[in-house]
Amino acid sequence: MNITSFLIYCIIVTFTPGPTNIVILAAVNHYGTKKTMKYIAGASLAFFLLVVASVMLNRVLAASLPPFLSIVRVVGSIFMLYLAYQIYRMDVSNESAGQAVTFASGFVMQLANPKVVLFTLTVIPAYVMPYYTSGLVLSFFVVMVSLIGTAAYVTWAVCGTLFKKILQKHQKASNIIMALFLVYSAILVSGIVELIKG
Repeated sequence: MNITSFLIYCIIVTFTPGPTNIVILAAVNHYGTKKTMKYIAGASLAFFLLVVASVMLNRVLAASLPPFLSIVRVVGSIFMLYLAYQIYRMDVSNESAGQAVTFASGFVMQLANPKVVLFTLTVIPAYVMPYYTSGLVLSFFVVMVSLIGTAAYVTWAVCGTLFKKILQKHQKASNIIMALFLVYSAILVSGIVELIKG
């Protein structure tokens, strides 16, 4: 397992602007950190439950369909390339924060957030499950991915306006760097490197 690629993928997907992060950023500016933390708690719980559901679903499918993990790796790498393209052309000035910042709205937002759903469906099956099958090890990675996601949300809340200004000032360069990191991760997770080596 390539832990560096795994961490790069997790950090880039969770820390880059997406629907949840943009709502958190705008909510801090409009409603304050205290109210936004309720939204973050709901989003974090939904994120954790999606990761758990993904691992359970993939364990069942992997046991009955051995080539399933290979398919997930390919789908995961294609999704990463799609995200790299989206990050490359992203405009962080388009905010969508007209929603209530409650626990329930954070929870529902995650369940309806395609970026999060696709990420949670691919991250552990593509990176971890080809190498580890132990329930304890998989649980460790579920917690790790969930903590990275929560750290991303809290970072967006704490940084608030400062983070927004930095991204807007150096938006194109930041987008290119993050997109290139995702392309690198997509190549590693796809299995192409292993195929070429041997």
